[in-house]
Amino acid sequence: MVVAYLPQTELEGDHPYLEPAIPPFAGRLGGNQDFIVDRNDPKNVGVLDRVPDAAPCMTLAEIFDLRGFLSADLWKFAMLECIASLMNVFISSWVTTHPLSKTTSPQTEAGVYHTVTFFSPLFGGITNLLLTPLLIYTFSPSSGGHISPTITLATFFARIISFPRMILYLAGQTLGGALAGLMLNSAYGTREFTVGGCHIDTSMVPAKGGLVIEFVACLILIFLAFGVALDPRQAKVFGPATGPWFVGVVLGIVSWGTAFTREGYIGASLNPARCFGAYVASEFPTYHWIHWVGPLAASIGHGLVYYIDPLWTESRSSP
Repeated sequence: MVVAYLPQTELEGDHPYLEPAIPPFAGRLGGNQDFIVDRNDPKNVGVLDRVPDAAPCMTLAEIFDLRGFLSADLWKFAMLECIASLMNVFISSWVTTHPLSKTTSPQTEAGVYHTVTFFSPLFGGITNLLLTPLLIYTFSPSSGGHISPTITLATFFARIISFPRMILYLAGQTLGGALAGLMLNSAYGTREFTVGGCHIDTSMVPAKGGLVIEFVACLILIFLAFGVALDPRQAKVFGPATGPWFVGVVLGIVSWGTAFTREGYIGASLNPARCFGAYVASEFPTYHWIHWVGPLAASIGHGLVYYIDPLWTESRSSP
């Protein structure tokens, strides 16, 4: 039998009275928009009325349908994003946490490649590479597995999630980051520490320099994550089994590769909720805004490109 809301090539089931609870959602990370419904099928009118982003190509009225704030399912999915964000922020912050110390220049011919500035972010990058795909696999069937405001903002400006879902997910992810920060503070025992990707020595690196790196790093992450895990044109190439691993590879490389080139800068955030949690655990710096403005600007730029080169060509049937 064909399982409801799964791709037509999915499982042949042995349980005629049970179906996997995978709701249709165009913004599912790793799903390459394969878990959607047909807008032109009259049978899906009720589903699309309740969940406008059960299919792509939404109109502005559908994107900004505020009835979504009354959906119990969206609140449930936002709670799951909160739990995923909590776990992600705590672990990815914990492995890159170190005491506050003055930035010093390398003293050997090997330069930065012989210092903790090089090796500490390496462990953070490896953690991101391995942890991110597993979190996506775990939470994607329900909430879509965004786990980061960067991905949620990008899917919104690419017009594949609704405004209510974006707001609820951002709230859930930020709350999860804050709760992780409280746990991080308790586990570390002091506020005197820094977290890789969430610290800039402003005496050496101006905030605008950090913003440029944050913007470009987020743009790379968004474009490549969409290319392998959200673009329907790649569904048969990557699909839900492979796409999440490539997202992890991108995140690992970008988070590590931006961390050691310039003295006083220890890596792009890529996830505003992560740095929000790190600052709840320690203290909020004056440059915290770049961790939100960078992903927001990258998401808008990415959305413009996908507007020019859309993922789908669709003609709606006449009412």
